[in-house]
Amino acid sequence: MNMEQLGPDIIAAARRVELLVLDCDGVLTDGRLYFSSEGEAMKSFHVHDGQGIVSWQHAGFRTGIITGRTSPIARARAEELGIEFFLESVKDKAAALDDLIGKTGLSASQIAYVGDDLADLGPMRRVGFPVAVNNSVAELLDVAALVTSKNGGFGAVREVVDLLLKAKEGADVE
Repeated sequence: MNMEQLGPDIIAAARRVELLVLDCDGVLTDGRLYFSSEGEAMKSFHVHDGQGIVSWQHAGFRTGIITGRTSPIARARAEELGIEFFLESVKDKAAALDDLIGKTGLSASQIAYVGDDLADLGPMRRVGFPVAVNNSVAELLDVAALVTSKNGGFGAVREVVDLLLKAKEGADVE
């Protein structure tokens, strides 16, 4: 992806981002849920996404997850990656995002939100840099400033992080 292909408004929005907020299922995972007779047993996370999150945080930026599900697995992954904000069992993601705005003191224009399904529509409409993973529902594709080339759970978050970091550097995005 070339920065000129993105357009100056998208690049400017990406440069303002200080906080990257992610949905979990369908963004950090491929959206499939594996259940055993005892309940949810496994989720699959892509290592490239994890490395992207770590790189984002090492560059001095913040990360959060807002998920509608309760998931010890997702919480463990967030802790492993050092993600600052982990909000689970969230019924209203837009309200949760508003709470994060209040806690961080950031403006909505300084936040990127990556989603894939209808529950993500509210937060995506509030932030300065709304991103939909490639396999998102049509309603999200309509409001996204950027649609990843990769599907959720297959490196889409890394794609977003690489773009954000390169935009901040003023470099070309490949």
